[in-house]
Amino acid sequence: MYVTADHLKEQVIQPTLKYLGAWTPEIEQFLLSTAIDAPDLGLFSSRNAGLGIYHITSRQHRDIWDNYLAFNPDLASRIRGLASQRAFLNNPDSELQTNLSYCTAIAWLLYQRANPGAAAKLAKREASLSA
Repeated sequence: MYVTADHLKEQVIQPTLKYLGAWTPEIEQFLLSTAIDAPDLGLFSSRNAGLGIYHITSRQHRDIWDNYLAFNPDLASRIRGLASQRAFLNNPDSELQTNLSYCTAIAWLLYQRANPGAAAKLAKREASLSA
């Protein structure tokens, strides 16, 4: 299967962010760039250490569930809604490799948690670049 950056942006990233109520053009572009450049930028992990297009490690995946989503039940329910029923229960990390919407949501949450006010910062950065 051949997936272009436009397909990823329009058919995965944008709908996922809209589902989470977090969509802005800046966040969309950030996640697209992250999917393309993340291993080189070291945003989540090195190319060989993580899973899926964002290269998220099992440790990071468990940490976001145990130390963030566990305290945000409404958000946890929305994220869980992106995961497949049986596969998630048998091997949650497999969702990072096989479910683009789910791994996009987890990538955004990891970044957002590590960078409070991330959406505002990205919008400000984009505005300064286009000025």
